[in-house]
Amino acid sequence: MKIEQTPWADPDASLLRSRQRVEIAEIYGTPDSEPGVPPSEADITVFLLARSDEGIPVGCGGLRELGGGVGEIKRMYVAPAWRGSGAAERILRALEDWARSSGWTALRLETGDRQPAAVRFYTRAGYRPIPNFGAYADIPASRCFERVL
Repeated sequence: MKIEQTPWADPDASLLRSRQRVEIAEIYGTPDSEPGVPPSEADITVFLLARSDEGIPVGCGGLRELGGGVGEIKRMYVAPAWRGSGAAERILRALEDWARSSGWTALRLETGDRQPAAVRFYTRAGYRPIPNFGAYADIPASRCFERVL
C-alpha cells in the first residue's frame, strides 16, 4: 500500500470523499449532517490518498489547520472492502507524521454518536474525548477527540 499527498481535486480523492458522504448520509438519514463549513480545497492544508499495490484508491484523509499548532482531521475514509486491512491506521499515522513535521502539536477530530466503529478506532489510536469544539460545540450527537502529538 502506498500513501501519497494528492491535490484535493484529484478524481480518486473526490470519488472517495463522495462515497464517505453517501455513507454518512445513510447512517444519519440526511444528506447534510455536517455542522460548520465543509472542508474544501481552500481550507485543507494537506490531503492524503492511499492506494493498493495495484493502484486502487482505498482510503483518504486530510487536515485542516485550526491555529495554535492544532489541526483537525477531515474526510478520513476507507472503502468498505479495505476495512481491516490496516489502511486506516496507515493513513492516520501519515497524517500525524505530516502534522508533526509541520510543527503542529495536536490533532482533533469530530465523529458522530452513530459511528461506534470510528470512536473505537480513534480511541485505540490514542485519541481522547474532549469537549465539543468549534462548530460542534452545541451538537449533542457530536463526539470530539484529540491526540497530543
